[in-house]
Amino acid sequence: MNDLPPDLPRLRTLETWLTLQLQQVRHAITTAEQREAERQRGIQARPPAPDWLLEHGLNRDAPPIGVHVGGCHMAGNRSRGIDRAAALRALADGIPACTHCRPDSELGWLEG
Repeated sequence: MNDLPPDLPRLRTLETWLTLQLQQVRHAITTAEQREAERQRGIQARPPAPDWLLEHGLNRDAPPIGVHVGGCHMAGNRSRGIDRAAALRALADGIPACTHCRPDSELGWLEG
């Protein structure tokens, strides 16, 4: 079954339209490839996740409210990365350990 017009002028018009459509598709492919390459570069350039997190209170004068293992899903947006020594110090200062990720167990922290 052939749905193409039989005459040359309409075939040429169709050819022109299809050429323009193909150019648009190729441009869209190039744009999508560039976006994906940028996304991959962003993933590769991302700094590694911290091993430990200290979650801060609602304002800058509030004391920290919890210690988390890096990547804990319960850590809030007000968390920042800390090193092992700072995490141990925070636990020793009485800042509670997250009950989900248990940084105290990961650190080998024994109270008292």
